[in-house]
Amino acid sequence: MEIKHKLISADSHAGFDRDDFTKRMSAGKWGEKIPQIVETKVDGKRIDRWTVYGEVRHGDVANCPALMGEPFPTYPKLYEEIPKAYHDPQARLAMLDADGVDAEVLFPNPPGGSFFEPGDVEYELDVVRAYNDTLAEWKRISDRYVPLAIVPYLSAPAVIKKELERAAAAGHRGVNLMGQMPKGLPHITDAYWNPLWEVCQALELPIHFHGSAGLSAGASVRKWSGYSHRQAHSAQTATSAVTPAQIVPQFIFSGITEKFPGLISVFPEAGVGSLNYVIATCDHEWESRHLWTEGIATRPSEIVRRQMYVNFWFEAEGIKLRDDIGVDNIMWESDFPHVASYYPHSWREVERVLTGVPEADRRKMQYENAVKLYKIDAVLPSN
Repeated sequence: MEIKHKLISADSHAGFDRDDFTKRMSAGKWGEKIPQIVETKVDGKRIDRWTVYGEVRHGDVANCPALMGEPFPTYPKLYEEIPKAYHDPQARLAMLDADGVDAEVLFPNPPGGSFFEPGDVEYELDVVRAYNDTLAEWKRISDRYVPLAIVPYLSAPAVIKKELERAAAAGHRGVNLMGQMPKGLPHITDAYWNPLWEVCQALELPIHFHGSAGLSAGASVRKWSGYSHRQAHSAQTATSAVTPAQIVPQFIFSGITEKFPGLISVFPEAGVGSLNYVIATCDHEWESRHLWTEGIATRPSEIVRRQMYVNFWFEAEGIKLRDDIGVDNIMWESDFPHVASYYPHSWREVERVLTGVPEADRRKMQYENAVKLYKIDAVLPSN
């Protein structure tokens, strides 16, 4: 792949077509439990929605207001209203060029990136495989797509390991995880998950905690019934900034980062400034409590620079603090095609946020760091 636009999105969202799961899962085995789009009625009007395990999932059939035009934000209610570029990787390439973006790292869209809720181990595994195979197909169509695998949480660690090995062989370049493991499973810092960290380190698959990552700070927002749908979503999205504050200290002070120094963590949609606070706090705790005497030999700020990344897209204030984290640990994201995306004017915002930033730093944050982290086979610009 040739880097033409000098911009890679480290957080975009792939759309799923209505047959992406039905054509990859056994109809004889799962029937109507296969994730699929069905017609429902709301106040007598047809509304299409995704179903999982035969249960209707609330929310829109597609999350793509950046592609829907005016009035903004508009979400499709019917399958035929979904723009082709949402779920067709070939059609989507034109959208990338229109926005001046070379490549994008792919996160979930409806029907979602987790399928453990039914509690059916075998079902979750089959859906996860279908999901990972769908995004691997995007990669085969164009190397401008960087897919991230999801995991079958309910399966035994050995099964998770096998699925990630399969996904990596198919072209996946990372793993998207929940920050809070499903109910009934060990805590994320429990040694039970060490095989997961081992395989991700061995395969050089960065782990990602996107948005609120299912953590309580984001989930608790929706408990108040007084919000409108948009208000609740905005309040929850704004809590994404605290995701590193919930994950980073746990990984450092539980010893995971010492045990797995090659395990890379990425925090999309969290901004840059929030991680600066986390670094300062962890360093303070490490020093004041002499945690090097309890096996945490490395200063937390050094751990962050060694094995953690964070993304930005609108946050100019955080970029001013880029040297506190390290310019090598920051990547740009678009969040395309979600409501927070600036498509098709991403470059306008890039210029605003990076005003006054030296060219060498810009290159790293705009595309070089992503090329290095995700091992993108790219021909870089000469300057």
